[in-house]
Amino acid sequence: MAVLLALLSSAMWGTSDFLGGNLSRRKSPYVVVGWSEVAGLGFVLIACLAGNRWDAWPIIGWTGVIAGVTGYIGLVTFYTALSRGTMGVVAPITSLGVIVPVAVGLGQGDQPTGLQELGIVVALIGIVLASGPEIRGGTGLLPVVLALTAALSFGIAVTYIAKGSQTDAFATLGIMRVVALGISGVLLIVTIVRHRLRANPDAPSVRSTVLLDRRAVWTVIAIGFFDMSANVMFGVSSTLGLLSIVAVAGSLYPVATVILAGTVLKERLATIEKVGVALALTGVALISLG
Repeated sequence: MAVLLALLSSAMWGTSDFLGGNLSRRKSPYVVVGWSEVAGLGFVLIACLAGNRWDAWPIIGWTGVIAGVTGYIGLVTFYTALSRGTMGVVAPITSLGVIVPVAVGLGQGDQPTGLQELGIVVALIGIVLASGPEIRGGTGLLPVVLALTAALSFGIAVTYIAKGSQTDAFATLGIMRVVALGISGVLLIVTIVRHRLRANPDAPSVRSTVLLDRRAVWTVIAIGFFDMSANVMFGVSSTLGLLSIVAVAGSLYPVATVILAGTVLKERLATIEKVGVALALTGVALISLG
């Protein structure tokens, strides 16, 4: 059950990344992340109200704050890297963030079987290959640095989501969303102040930059829903199985993104991506059999 929930979370994270990456081509990554966090918080609050989960919020405290800050940094740097660099370079680097929770899990005493250890290695290789690495990619230094920052941030965020979920997954996500919205609010104020100080008539207005059209509104609602659902499923899976195992299964989101790109955008999978998908699924099978 733990691996199944982690796999479902990876499918939803992959869907969220696919939608967010596409929308970031038209809107600022900060705007996309900010509005998707609003949507995600709405879903979390509904869940907390329905389940009366408020008591766990002060208990989780800084765990949720750290997850919120690093998760926000991860999303913004990832979307920014995608908008400035090549997907085939940025995505594989970002996918390496799974090393963080795997290392933490093993350091805390996780003892996977020999078959599961083999599955972890095979799946990790598959995740990177499924992201479509470009050996000759011409991406500059900045997108690479941003992708590395995103990888580290995502890895830390996932680790703290798992830690907070030992107490309550919904409360952890609630604190994450509040923190992320706080950061978005500060950045919005800075943007407004800078816009007024510059007073450039040719610059786009803050209103046109921040507000979304109807289609984009539904997109950010979907992003918030899929991201929140993925976080909950991963958090619950981490309470049912070893962190080093569920972290790998939950990090197969590049596979979901690649499949969506092929089915929705009609993008053809490169041979290396097909090999990566096959290896990732083989790794998960080995983990499950172990």
